[in-house]
Amino acid sequence: MTPIFRLIALAAPLVLASPALAHLDPAAHGSFAAGFTHPVFGLDHILAMVAVGLWAVVLGGRALWALPAAFVGAMVLGFGLSLAGLPLPLVEPMILASVLALGVGPALALPIALPVAAAIVGVLALFHGHAHGSEMAGATALSYLAGFATATAFLHGAGVVAGVVMARPLGLMAARVAGGLVALGGAVLVMGG
Repeated sequence: MTPIFRLIALAAPLVLASPALAHLDPAAHGSFAAGFTHPVFGLDHILAMVAVGLWAVVLGGRALWALPAAFVGAMVLGFGLSLAGLPLPLVEPMILASVLALGVGPALALPIALPVAAAIVGVLALFHGHAHGSEMAGATALSYLAGFATATAFLHGAGVVAGVVMARPLGLMAARVAGGLVALGGAVLVMGG
């Protein structure tokens, strides 16, 4: 299989994944499971979180842990804001815009200092966390938080692993192309949303 076909095979699920399924009921499945499945049942969340991992690979070095940590930390803060009843404006549109923005980072290999990239990731993560909090239903807050934070970390890890695996035979351009596909998926979501 040629390198370009491998890249297409690896990136195709990012743009061809089906839209969200219904979220699990915390009463029937438990708060941790409801929280864990929340990000993995939403294409917008999956694409944004994988893009964070891809951008971390493109930036390299400390970004491999700093960008995912910034996302998870700020997402927890956004969750807390939601639980405290403090609104954020335009939560759903910002989540959709985050897919586009976080895909552009790796696609363009933006030469941004790590603190600035972490701040961008963190600001966008606030909206994801706020959405998780507002859609918690009857779940227990700490178990639900542990579930979606764990799933988010796994999705970031999937982005890092995909970026590293693609970079071995194809160089960083593969992670950049995957980021471009995420950005394209984000544009489609924004246009449809």
